[in-house]
Amino acid sequence: MAEQLVLERAFRWLDGERLIAFGRGLLADAGELIGEDGYTLLTTARAADSAPWLAARAGVVHDVPDGRVDELAAALRDQIEGELIVALGGGRVIDTAKALAAADAPRRVAAIPTTLSGAEMTNVHMHAVGVPGDTPRVRPAIVINDPALCASQPPAALAQSAANALGHAAEGPLTPLQSTVTTLAALEAAQLIGQAFGPNVTLDEYGVDDEPIRDKLALAALLAGYVLGSTWYGLHHVMAQTLRRCAGLGHAEANAIMLPHTLAALARRNPAFSMRLAASLGEEPTGFAARLSALGGATTLREAGFDEQALDACVEQAAARPELAMTPPAADREELRSLYEMAL
Repeated sequence: MAEQLVLERAFRWLDGERLIAFGRGLLADAGELIGEDGYTLLTTARAADSAPWLAARAGVVHDVPDGRVDELAAALRDQIEGELIVALGGGRVIDTAKALAAADAPRRVAAIPTTLSGAEMTNVHMHAVGVPGDTPRVRPAIVINDPALCASQPPAALAQSAANALGHAAEGPLTPLQSTVTTLAALEAAQLIGQAFGPNVTLDEYGVDDEPIRDKLALAALLAGYVLGSTWYGLHHVMAQTLRRCAGLGHAEANAIMLPHTLAALARRNPAFSMRLAASLGEEPTGFAARLSALGGATTLREAGFDEQALDACVEQAAARPELAMTPPAADREELRSLYEMAL
């Protein structure tokens, strides 16, 4: 079923106020789907090279550098023009666009992902500095997922990004907001990731080069992002996000390194779902996650440049996050420290 879905069928999905379009070659239709010129384009150099005509049609183009979304959005806030913000890039770019739309409503976001972050499918984002925390968050009104872009990262980065998507699929079904629909979507996403990075897949220097495999990953990211947007998140993403915010690790890299350890913690909370996840992946989840981490290039926090002097601060910041309660029982400081130490 998954094989036919990826290889034979593109689709357009009207989900409430948003239009989601998926399919290889879909970037050529982006002009029709966006529907207007003169928008503000947020992007990066790598992403912009894939669609130069998007910049040509924009009223203004902003390159989004590395950094925290709340600070990036605050710095760009007075430079945004028009009602539509087009985000061509990974999670940082798309989340910045969502933060800007939330800061000065009404604005819409059209998201064209170039990584497997799933940010295009959620209203999960930091607010711009200075924006009240109770301001309604924004999810993109238009999602254009072309696997030629969404799964276009180099092999190591693609493996790390796949670990992030798998984290969405593994964690969402354990929160109080889960449903049968989101659990099915999570298991389908896990199956696609398992097929893409399974032990029988031919890899060229750990690369994933053929289109069908990258199509699987793009669809998996969309489905896992849908899960995250519907169920929110808990232990795993709190720990990975804290490493980004507190210690400066890359978001996907932190997800890949922590996932083997947090999957074990999630399995202790819900052994039955862990067994279903294993069946979808085709192998034991923590071992699969460890292979993704190795393909990504760093399997420990030390290898990623983590300063162990930051450990206490990371534990404290993670322990203060209310989202921990979304994977009950909420992890305490002792468990958080233990998981970080296992990842060292």
